[in-house]
Amino acid sequence: MELAVLASRAPLPALQLPGVVPPVWAAAHYGGALRQVILGFKESGRRDALGLLVDLLAASVRSGLARAGTGEVLLVPVPSSRAATRRRGLVPINVLASAMLARERFPGVLCAPVLTHRRRVLDSSGLDRAARARNLDGAVAVARAAHVSGAVCILVDDIVTTGASLAECARALRQAGAWPCAAAVVAATPNRHR
Repeated sequence: MELAVLASRAPLPALQLPGVVPPVWAAAHYGGALRQVILGFKESGRRDALGLLVDLLAASVRSGLARAGTGEVLLVPVPSSRAATRRRGLVPINVLASAMLARERFPGVLCAPVLTHRRRVLDSSGLDRAARARNLDGAVAVARAAHVSGAVCILVDDIVTTGASLAECARALRQAGAWPCAAAVVAATPNRHR
């Protein structure tokens, strides 16, 4: 499918991932040209398709906002591992979420990169569902709990595969007193979430 067509479509129906609360909205399936665009953005710092990625994330966030109700909502990016952050020099989802909010201007929505890894985690790309969950179990914490206590939050990330990262981030937010009402991602890997 042409990349331009992706940005004009409605997000996929909410994904129900085993062990993952809240519901997850994805704008597209991860693969083909979109996979290359996301990897180029994350791993090579390419910004030529930032507009497309912003469009796709915004479509998913709109779906999550429908669940959030009225009032202030925090977009909480899923943190990259410390090693990935060092290698890339930034956290790509933070850049993407900030760019999306600068362009879309959702009223009452703020980007809050408050999650951090409290211990080393492995690169999850070669891990199966159970290994991903074990790898992340208890690994994420809220760095500034006072900023999220009582807040309505939407987790944001570029890709969802098994949902292990989203589940761990939602756990950390709940533990800090926040309500992670939804997750919004650019793309979902086909068949891995079932």
